[in-house]
Amino acid sequence: MIVGFISDTHGLLRESALRALRGSDLIIHAGDVGKAEIIDALKALAPVVFVRGNVDTQSWASSWPVTAVAEAGQVLIYTLHDIHALDLDPAAAGFRIVVSGHSHKPAQMERNGVLYINPGSAGPRRFQLPIMVARLDLAATPWQVEFIELDAG
Repeated sequence: MIVGFISDTHGLLRESALRALRGSDLIIHAGDVGKAEIIDALKALAPVVFVRGNVDTQSWASSWPVTAVAEAGQVLIYTLHDIHALDLDPAAAGFRIVVSGHSHKPAQMERNGVLYINPGSAGPRRFQLPIMVARLDLAATPWQVEFIELDAG
């Protein structure tokens, strides 16, 4: 099972992001979507789990969840936009992966048997941070998050 991760599109879905996520069995968008059409475009590739970010304040996003749970095979994945809003113990709750965005900084770390992933920002470049998405093949062990830098154009 391949899981694709994207965040902080801020209304811009690049063709290079779609290419990078093609072939995913599940796509998780960790918020700051910016336009509802982005979720629709991702759904054309695979099932999508998504959360509302702090810039998703328009009426179309008002019913979107601020946290979401996805099941990828035997793996439970918890998603929220800002990792600083995490208000549960993921390991105790049975989650193996926590996905967040917000910082625009791609990162991965493991703590207490939980893999934390921030795919970075796939939207307009902010600061000097890379434009990225990420993928994870849950069948390959140990898990290795693949960060994919996108074309800026």
